[in-house]
Amino acid sequence: MKAIGFYKALPIEEQHSLVEQEVETPIANGYDLLIEVNAVSVNPVDTKQRKAKKSNEEAFRILGFDGAGIVKAVGDKCTLFQIGDEVYYAGDVTRNGSNAEYQLVDERLVGKKPKHLSFAEAAAMPLTAITAWESLHDRMKITEKDRGKSILIIGGAGGVGSIAIQLASLQGLTVIATASRQETTDWCQSLGADIVVNHYEDLYTQLQANQLEGVDYILCLADTNQHWDGMAACIKPQGTICAIVENKDSLDMQKIRAKSVTFAWEFMFTRSMFQAEDQIEQHHMLTKMSELFDEGKLRHTMTSVLSPLTAETLKQAHQQLEDGKMIGKLVIEQK
Repeated sequence: MKAIGFYKALPIEEQHSLVEQEVETPIANGYDLLIEVNAVSVNPVDTKQRKAKKSNEEAFRILGFDGAGIVKAVGDKCTLFQIGDEVYYAGDVTRNGSNAEYQLVDERLVGKKPKHLSFAEAAAMPLTAITAWESLHDRMKITEKDRGKSILIIGGAGGVGSIAIQLASLQGLTVIATASRQETTDWCQSLGADIVVNHYEDLYTQLQANQLEGVDYILCLADTNQHWDGMAACIKPQGTICAIVENKDSLDMQKIRAKSVTFAWEFMFTRSMFQAEDQIEQHHMLTKMSELFDEGKLRHTMTSVLSPLTAETLKQAHQQLEDGKMIGKLVIEQK
């Protein structure tokens, strides 16, 4: 089968940063599904993984942590899917990814594709949707009883922010999102943000200008260190902060200690990376969100499509993400 990957970490402008290669088509065993990949989306984790490959790793690495396609074979332990099912998934960061014609994915990390979404639209959603869902419900423990509380989402126009705004709104929270341009502000408002503030300006002052003395929850989807002081000022006593971007320097926890604030990390590959007993929760999440898409309660966040899936289109996608101006999600169709 055709696959796109790399042997060593190189700037995306380099000719061999991503290359096409013929590799063996994998065989489904155990809980694995063999999926014919129809569309993939590109996430910041793809660019980070490309840059992070160790120089002594000789294996050809295939990236891609979002995909949608058709089940072509099932392992002997599979019970959730059958050959011919249309599916979407985010996969496993420790295995070869979706930038190929076929991919093996543990069925416990897979959901039925929303019927009302195309393969491209569906491929845009799994990684960001799972990240947002886990952040709100698994890490910050938001439930139905928290309706009416407030959440600040830092980086509202990105892939995770775009679905987190919608999920938080569905949960009945007052959503304050951050953006810095008119187009990103408009995007956040179209997704259901009640208030949009500028993440380059003082966050607490902007909350006060909107008659808010603080927020119950903060979901930080941008530079954690950069926004730490602002988050410490904005969070209410006994509130909860969740972050997804690794910190380059130590975080001063003393800034939130007196408020008894809970802090949590979210990394959506945790369950698959450590073979957690509850891996199947990601299947349940994707199943629930598939229903919400089909009911019209959630909308997909695909904003850009490239085709076909080649080394050149994938380089173009990586470059767009590295430029840092992406709104929503970028998808590449296989053909």
